[in-house]
Amino acid sequence: MNTAVSYLPNANTASSDAEIRRVFDRQRETALRLRASSAEERIAKIKRLRDAVIAHTQAFYDAGDKDFKKPPAEVDLTEILPIIMEANDAVRHIRKWMKPKGVWPTPLMFGTKAYKQYEPKGRSLIISPWNYPVNLTFGPLVSAIAAGCTSILKPSEMTPHLTAVMVKIIKEIFPEDEIAIFEGEASVSTTLLSLPFDHIFFTGSPAIGKVVMAAASKHLTSVTLELGGKSPTIVDASADLKMAARNILWGKFTNNGQTCIAPDHVFVHESVKAEFVKNCQEILSNTYGTTGDAQKNSPYLSRVVNQRHTGRINALLQDAKQRGANVLFGGDVSETECFVAPTLIENIPADAKIQTEEIFGPILPIISYNKLDEVINAINDQPKPLALYIWSKTEANIQTVLQRTSAGGTCINHTVAHFLHGRLPFGGVNNSGIGSAHGHFGFMAFTHERAVLRTRIALAPMFFPPYTNTTKKIVAILKKTV
Repeated sequence: MNTAVSYLPNANTASSDAEIRRVFDRQRETALRLRASSAEERIAKIKRLRDAVIAHTQAFYDAGDKDFKKPPAEVDLTEILPIIMEANDAVRHIRKWMKPKGVWPTPLMFGTKAYKQYEPKGRSLIISPWNYPVNLTFGPLVSAIAAGCTSILKPSEMTPHLTAVMVKIIKEIFPEDEIAIFEGEASVSTTLLSLPFDHIFFTGSPAIGKVVMAAASKHLTSVTLELGGKSPTIVDASADLKMAARNILWGKFTNNGQTCIAPDHVFVHESVKAEFVKNCQEILSNTYGTTGDAQKNSPYLSRVVNQRHTGRINALLQDAKQRGANVLFGGDVSETECFVAPTLIENIPADAKIQTEEIFGPILPIISYNKLDEVINAINDQPKPLALYIWSKTEANIQTVLQRTSAGGTCINHTVAHFLHGRLPFGGVNNSGIGSAHGHFGFMAFTHERAVLRTRIALAPMFFPPYTNTTKKIVAILKKTV
């Protein structure tokens, strides 16, 4: 079924402030009602969302091709499959997540019973980016629904065709007082951020994350910030070089490098650098072709999202080359066609912009090192990254890196895959993010843990004034025993 026409983006869908406010106000009563929603009610909504995503698979293929020239297999692996996994995990575990959990009393709390009750935070706002617009909109939405929240979604305006499919799905399967979606430019996000949501889930750059956090602070709204940064990769002398090269290149060049946890740059021990580079060159040639034309026509290579971002990536490359960097592979760019070839560079000077700016494109700097301390110092000189990757067979090296660096997540002899592990918290630290997502961690992001204490034996009055000698003796005993 060819559904391309029905999913064309509508240039007139940008929403007015009044319309946004109307929907936000409508969600208030629904949010109050959903505090008592059952697991069955939440499961039914998640299944509707999951099934709608699957039913619109071909539409997502068509839209991904229009927005990114993205291969259908990448749409499946990076957009649709993660949502199905997130939804199925929530469906299996919501009852357990929702169940109140008792806690043992401390010595001072003898005579009481206490437990944690899990309640939805209320009205939530999900602002998603353009690099994986479906996954990074509907993934958090699954968590919000599982927690019992209402949601307003604001996807990026830079992927209009994929957004149009999401708009169609949301409007078909949810009433606006439960789940609503608004398109538009940055002004729509500004309007949404001015409202007193109960929780904001934002995925994007650290710079915009600071704007979101500042806006949230005006209402003391809690936030989950999934940000980014320059995720380093280390390949030491003991690493399996062929496996490392293949895996790192997969993590880097999927979606043409437009991945927040993509390996940003690789530190390679000088004794194995030549062999590692040779492996990378062979893999890239076999996968994408040896010439710029072949790479441009490769069915496996997505495009950069737009000409502005293509120009930004090209500027980083040209700046590095002008300062003395060498291109080891690729290097072809066509800004009009949003094309940047898979590119390897080396000998990058310290003052090159590519050394400090997140690349977010298909350029992989390869940096040789002699001592591991050099790498650790270089990593610690940068803001804490969203991800850090270690390729090594030497346990002492692995533990040294883990103990002396900080990152949102780390893979050992793998890249990117921790995003897909539903039992792990996915998130950053400081500049790369606040809070965690996926599975139970996503559920908790939209949930308030309410402390409940119930008196069973009323012992507290013995500590009320007037304070007697007996009171003092009991307190003295407690000070030694609690």
